[in-house]
Amino acid sequence: MDVTQIKDPRILDDMSVEELTSLATDIRQFLMDNISKTGGHFSSNLGVVELTIALHKVFDSPHDKLIFDVGHQGYTHKILTGRAKDFGTLRQYKGLSGYLKRSESDHDIYEAGHSSTSLAAMAGIEIAKQYQGNDHKVIALIGDGALTGGMAFEALNFMGNYNNHNPVIILNDNEMSISENIGYLAQILNSIRSKSSYRKMKGRAVKLMPKFLRKLTSKVERGIKGFLTGSTIFDDLGFSYYGPINGHDMKELIKYLSIAKRANKPVVIHVLTEKGKGYKHSEQDAKGLWHGVSPFDLDTGAPIKTSKEISWSDIIGHYMVEYAKREPNFAIVVPAMIAGSGLLEYHKQFPNRIYDVGIAEQMAVTMSSGLALSGVNVFCPIYSTFLQRAYDQVNHDVARQNLKVVFGIDRAGIVGADGETHQGLFDIPLLRTVPHMTIVHPRTPEEAFTLLNYAFSDQNHGPFTIRYERGRVLFDPTLPVPTDIGSLSWEVLKEGTEVVFLSFGSILNMLLEQSKTIDLDMMIVNAKTIKPLDEDMIKRLISLDLPIIVYEESVLSGGFGSGILEWLNQHRLPSHNVHLMGVPDRFVSHGSKPELLQELKLDVTSIIEMAKELVSQED
Repeated sequence: MDVTQIKDPRILDDMSVEELTSLATDIRQFLMDNISKTGGHFSSNLGVVELTIALHKVFDSPHDKLIFDVGHQGYTHKILTGRAKDFGTLRQYKGLSGYLKRSESDHDIYEAGHSSTSLAAMAGIEIAKQYQGNDHKVIALIGDGALTGGMAFEALNFMGNYNNHNPVIILNDNEMSISENIGYLAQILNSIRSKSSYRKMKGRAVKLMPKFLRKLTSKVERGIKGFLTGSTIFDDLGFSYYGPINGHDMKELIKYLSIAKRANKPVVIHVLTEKGKGYKHSEQDAKGLWHGVSPFDLDTGAPIKTSKEISWSDIIGHYMVEYAKREPNFAIVVPAMIAGSGLLEYHKQFPNRIYDVGIAEQMAVTMSSGLALSGVNVFCPIYSTFLQRAYDQVNHDVARQNLKVVFGIDRAGIVGADGETHQGLFDIPLLRTVPHMTIVHPRTPEEAFTLLNYAFSDQNHGPFTIRYERGRVLFDPTLPVPTDIGSLSWEVLKEGTEVVFLSFGSILNMLLEQSKTIDLDMMIVNAKTIKPLDEDMIKRLISLDLPIIVYEESVLSGGFGSGILEWLNQHRLPSHNVHLMGVPDRFVSHGSKPELLQELKLDVTSIIEMAKELVSQED
């Protein structure tokens, strides 16, 4: 079937199970063909093709409300709701979002990009029915990995108490989130999977019962379950539980989703799926390498673009391996991102000195505080966008006690194709106002290493944050990692007499290169320490009486530039020469980093234009 001709889910209404199964094959091939060209979330989408078709077959979207946790597994949903024709623009600038987007379709009920949100959103939408008198069903699709997020359990605890409401939770269990799931919950689900004979016995028992006893099915069900397996965690929280069922068997999916649709109390359908199903490379992936992909060759699985450059995540991971070799009193706490944070080699060499707490950033931060309080050197890497979920723990549990936890803020700044929910634009305003906090952002790997040496040294006595970008740089991992301790002082990279450019990170390298070809005598200063400010350097720059451009790939409100203006005001120094460049008060959509910087007028060309304009005004 040509899936680009699908306009809405009503096409499924008259299709047989065999036709639906054939459609699943066509959609899976379409996804492989397209994602291999555009990049995107691969394994998660291949795993839920049949499940998504069955959901749209049984339920009436958008009258019934389908909520996808995170939304990165919503590609089949997009196809069934008429967007297949736009898949060539997936995650491209001004193109189709890689997540659900309410502005794209009436079928996209709820937007997210972070995990473990769907059940709480479901609770709100479900409870709202009692005010509006609506009769629709509310269905939340959540992965087993997302259940490690505390908010998911908070919502389960809440909704289980409302037996007069009947939302449906689909637990998509593929034994992985991004990488292999960890923790006791994973063991519980594994125990349930291994005792699927319960479900078969329950079915036979109901058939053998006299009709007048079938109304007591739920009690009989609980009795059988208690005898064979004990009640599941979902039963104990007040839900009717069905499963586990085969998430690739269309007939079985439709059967149990139809049962859930008729239920008069909260229901959990436990569905087993295979992440990456249909493509051998992703089916065999146990490390999460096929979770999100760049364009690749569909036949070989090899990436289209190869480069000698290394990601910042891998560079920081390389440092951690070398540091752990010389420092036995060292541990890493990571929230479900061992591969994404460049720590696969560390995990291989030091499996007992890295702790994956699952999708639980709050837990990661507070656990790190306990390690630090006990005298252990600890590194806690978290993507900038996910750090937002643990602000209170950073503030209350770490900084307030002035504990030496070293945070790695990965994907700081514009990240590109993942869009609004993943841009690393808010960590500076969040962290800059936290007492005791040190924030740095290196422009080279060597600078990063010396700053990390400072962070772990006796010279540092409190929380320390090192930001690094989503990008790749030239780096030779065979060279020894420097052991000298870096300075927090700012550095003049290039002297100049007409205008000053003050910033941190990769933009400095780009501007240094471009400055060789322009008719402008620009001073370029590396403000690698965002907090504390280099007060002596600020005084020197102000005394030059030149235009000063303070640039940050971050939101302006409460950011690095704001900090400088606040300091100048407090010390009664002139600020009229200071001009801020940064992200305005808005969310930034998806696209490549160069495209987004150009749109925001934060690219090198815009910097040079502003510098020339300021110089001309001085003349």
